[in-house]
Amino acid sequence: QVQLVESGGGSAQAGGDLSLSCVASGNNDSYSTYCVAWFRQAPGKERERVAVMDASGKTDYVDSVKGRFTISKDSAKNALYLQMNGLKPEDTAMYNCAAEPLNCYISFLGYRFRGQGIQVTVSP
Repeated sequence: QVQLVESGGGSAQAGGDLSLSCVASGNNDSYSTYCVAWFRQAPGKERERVAVMDASGKTDYVDSVKGRFTISKDSAKNALYLQMNGLKPEDTAMYNCAAEPLNCYISFLGYRFRGQGIQVTVSP
């Protein structure tokens, strides 16, 4: 059974940086053929896709994090990362990683493999 496990969340002050990691276990496929993504959900808000990287390595970000967040992956380790710089209080949310063979989706539920989530809290 494939499991995605996030790590690296926590608390930061506005303007600070945090890095999230997501490692897959039980998966014999390489991330090189996967679409991988990070989602987040703040209290009272809908979950949104923050960053995505398709199988070719092309990335896309929600407007609110462009220039501040960077998604990357290490296919050899089946690991996915999200570097978050210049954090803002509005970045406070539960962050989930997700992976899907070949195709990218805007919806979290469209991904076959989904992490349980990790909290990120940014104070003013």
